[in-house]
Amino acid sequence: MAATHDVFNQPEPLRDWNLFDSHQALRDALAFNAPALETATLSALGARLGSAEMQAHARQANAYPPQLRTHDRFGRRRDDVDFHPSYHVLMAAAVEAGLHGTPWVGGEPHAHQRRAAGFMLFTELEPAVLCPISMTYAATPALRGNPTLDRLWGPGLGSRAYDPSDRPFDQKPGLTMGMGMTEKQGGSDVRANTTRAEPDGRDDWGERFRITGHKWFFSAPQSDAHLVLAQTAGGLSCLFVPRVLPDGERNAVHIQRLKDKLGNRANASSEVEFHGALGWLVGEEGRGVPQILQMGQLTRLDCALGTSGLMRQALSLALDHCRQRVAFGKPLVEQPLMRNVLADLALETEAACALAMRLARAFDHPQDAHETFMARLLTPVAKFWICKRGAAFAQEAMECLGGNGYVEEGGEGVMARIYREMPVNSIWEGAGNIMALDLLRALRKADAAAALAAELAPARGADPDLDRAMDRLALRVEHLADEDQARRLAQDIALVLQAALLWQASPPEVASAFCASRIAGEGGQTFGSLPADLPLDILIARAMPR
Repeated sequence: MAATHDVFNQPEPLRDWNLFDSHQALRDALAFNAPALETATLSALGARLGSAEMQAHARQANAYPPQLRTHDRFGRRRDDVDFHPSYHVLMAAAVEAGLHGTPWVGGEPHAHQRRAAGFMLFTELEPAVLCPISMTYAATPALRGNPTLDRLWGPGLGSRAYDPSDRPFDQKPGLTMGMGMTEKQGGSDVRANTTRAEPDGRDDWGERFRITGHKWFFSAPQSDAHLVLAQTAGGLSCLFVPRVLPDGERNAVHIQRLKDKLGNRANASSEVEFHGALGWLVGEEGRGVPQILQMGQLTRLDCALGTSGLMRQALSLALDHCRQRVAFGKPLVEQPLMRNVLADLALETEAACALAMRLARAFDHPQDAHETFMARLLTPVAKFWICKRGAAFAQEAMECLGGNGYVEEGGEGVMARIYREMPVNSIWEGAGNIMALDLLRALRKADAAAALAAELAPARGADPDLDRAMDRLALRVEHLADEDQARRLAQDIALVLQAALLWQASPPEVASAFCASRIAGEGGQTFGSLPADLPLDILIARAMPR
């Protein structure tokens, strides 16, 4: 067949680059929050996650999503989920990197920040497999409510060995956990749950119950155990439900179907029913909701980290494409309008990274009263604002690639995957209204205004517009408005915090640009409307992946 045309001016794929070494904003955030942290292991992880080999595994895990096998060929109940081999490669890499339960067992001073940085980097490669990783991270400390389970399961949950087999926990080198909270009729209102648990005696693991009911969202059903909310005689309680019982038999947790989701395709999210499944009490009977809230702080941290990572990957794809693609006589990155868009996206990425990593720092200092309050305050703020910005960010980054960004092959299909993935972190673990209400609860605590002022104080005097915004914010926190203004308050706290952090951890060009566009209000309502006098080239060069 005769050739009709030459193929040219098509950018080469972004592959085989170091995600950590090229992420200047993350490196600066770590230098600010944990200056003594050794980062060689993060650099090694960044190189591995940016490799063409791992990118191929990410594509395969999404192209061939998990499949449910409810029964074997003889009609026996199986309740197995089959995954593509690439999924297990990715899971093994995440566990080996210590992104699950290791911060709770290692004793490293900056364990949560190291883990947060790694989690953010891994999200750039493939976020869906991090669902069971995140739940294991959040569920591991909850087991302290049952010292026996903590002693027996803790080492496996903190192990860097990955074992997907269905065997009793004591025959496996590594373990993962999930959570089962949401029911059809309640959603985020878990107090409306109807799943019930009846006493079934006591054994070496503590008080045992028989559970009957359902869960509407039961992610990672292949995990070795789940923490499940159920109604007991004492109220809504947290129960430990293993997949395989100590005698080697399967627990009576029946998977009804897997969710057909917009994104997050490599992860198995399911609907389940409990047919007299065995569960053991964790913590006090009737205290399930406070336990869930404690775990929610950690999974919400991961929502903010995950969206920050997705932003960075989308920005990297956009920058690399525009660096190579020529239009109207010069590279796209040199076109004035595109320069403004790319610089604005870079600014948003840097601010998201700064806020998410500051939140991670709070979990490294559980004995510090200020840090404990910052964990409580910043969790709903970061989860609300960073995740809300994600979807619009992904759309704008996709537009930088034009039509190529909208097809599954564009950018190796990563941009389309990011676009589908962005909404989940805003919805999962409490959507926007839940976060805004949670912020109000945090601000009603004693000395909340003083703690926020102390957090912002180091940036006082850096920018007059920021100083005025701090003053206005202090008055609003002192005199909290009605619930219908809570979203705006969450937004404004996030922006002021991001500006203050950028003045402390980033070059002044970055911080001043953020204040001009986000605090002084000189920017527009869409990405790409930065004021004309900002140093766009500096912002772009700082974010360039290669």
